[in-house]
Amino acid sequence: MALTRLDNLYRQVILDHSSHPHHRGTLGDSTYKVELNNPTCGDVIHLELAVEGETIKDLAFTGEGCSISTASASMMGDAVIGKTLAEAGDLSHLFSELVQGHDVPDSNQLGDASMLSGVAKFPARIKCATLAWKALEKAIQDDQGQATTGQLHCSNEDKQPTE
Repeated sequence: MALTRLDNLYRQVILDHSSHPHHRGTLGDSTYKVELNNPTCGDVIHLELAVEGETIKDLAFTGEGCSISTASASMMGDAVIGKTLAEAGDLSHLFSELVQGHDVPDSNQLGDASMLSGVAKFPARIKCATLAWKALEKAIQDDQGQATTGQLHCSNEDKQPTE
């Protein structure tokens, strides 16, 4: 019975992030811009980061996606704002492990995003949950702080399903 209540709480938090996403919109002074899509389901994310030094000061996203994709992007923003790029990359890896069903003892670092662990039971939804996090990784890996405001990164490889 207690597990059912906990599952309902998790569902409610996910639905709240999906219906009222945090960080939805655009930034006027973004340092990084990335667009990724998941052609399997049609989800698209446009992610913007404002980075000072090595710290993510702000994040915003737009795009179209299912409730899992939108909730995950909202939760990701909450988890990584204020973190360094390296810390955000570590959180992204941790999240990926979590939604693939791996044991992640320190998942509480992910905040509300840890509630998406149940996605592991639905393999087709893993790509939805990880889309925003993959966009974050791409921003960090592609530019390593060298992007200029207004730069958009989108290549043919982005048109493939995300991992």
